[in-house]
Amino acid sequence: MSTTHAPELSSAAAAFDIRRTDAPRDDVERAALLESPAFGTVFTDHMARITWTADGGWQDRRVEKHGPLLLDPAAAVLHYGQEIFEGLKAYRHADASVWTFRAHANAARFAASARRLALPELPAEDFLGSIEALVATDAAWVPDGDETSLYLRPFMYASESFLGVRPARAVEYLVIASPVGPYFASGVHPVAIWVAEDFHRAGPGGTGAAKCGGNYAASLLPQQEAYEKGCEQVCFLDAATNTQLEELGGMNVFLVGASGTVTTPALSGTILEGVTRSSVIALLRAAGREVVERSIPLAELRTGLQDGSVAEVFACGTAAVVTPIGRLAGEDFDLTVGDGATGTVTAAVRRELTDIQYGRVPDPHGWMHRLV
Repeated sequence: MSTTHAPELSSAAAAFDIRRTDAPRDDVERAALLESPAFGTVFTDHMARITWTADGGWQDRRVEKHGPLLLDPAAAVLHYGQEIFEGLKAYRHADASVWTFRAHANAARFAASARRLALPELPAEDFLGSIEALVATDAAWVPDGDETSLYLRPFMYASESFLGVRPARAVEYLVIASPVGPYFASGVHPVAIWVAEDFHRAGPGGTGAAKCGGNYAASLLPQQEAYEKGCEQVCFLDAATNTQLEELGGMNVFLVGASGTVTTPALSGTILEGVTRSSVIALLRAAGREVVERSIPLAELRTGLQDGSVAEVFACGTAAVVTPIGRLAGEDFDLTVGDGATGTVTAAVRRELTDIQYGRVPDPHGWMHRLV
């Protein structure tokens, strides 16, 4: 639960030089933007930033005006895609304090993504300090409405100007922030999923376990196909056999059996290790449910939906939290999940997770970290 004592900035956050914008939005304009924030379209006044060079390491920690970046046309990120990113949220609690959720896990995954993309690993204290410094500077931008939060996007890109296939020797790390409402504009409701059988998100030995832009770029064409088929998201199969469920374009997937057992695809190196995924597993197990991580054939899911042995299907991720799936479709099938409504297990785990995040119930796992 929230406490009333405001924390002091950590030493890592205090290391950031605060260079405030000369043109902040006033209270009236900010209030209007916070009234019904669409996902990822409005940004706060500032951004956090650190520069890295091969010779000097991490340097020039600062919070500065949110604005355009100056890139040389030969910047390595534009030609070789050497970049990574993260996503997490800051939540306004009832006492007006602001908290984030499992940021240490995001810091660890960011470092793992950096290793895979041959980028320098940002120390966890700098990752956490950058978030704390930015949110403290732009605390007025954290909304307090139902299902609202401040979405935080840390990212790193190769900024060195050169043409040649090698790791860059100059890198920029930034954090931008966007006040958001529900990920799906229509709110929380069962979504329709299109199973992509002609495209794959990642292959064995590739970058599937890293959070990098190339994985998402590869998902855009099948996502477009899903829209054309009347679905809101796409589910990918494994590239090796084209038979096993992996993940959605930006979320992990779970099946709830009629017996109560919950199953999710095992992490295989081609699936992103979701922070929300691991949190959902922990909550379900704490509630006494059996959770099995294993390979799940699409054929098994189709049969389970037809004979009722699969009662619920849901997806989860930072942006959408927990999203019920009401329909699963592909080239030769179109199946309703249960009765098409949000299932009881899905609703319960979503409620428990968001209650912790918004400080409505105690946090027995120690997941929440106070920022302001």
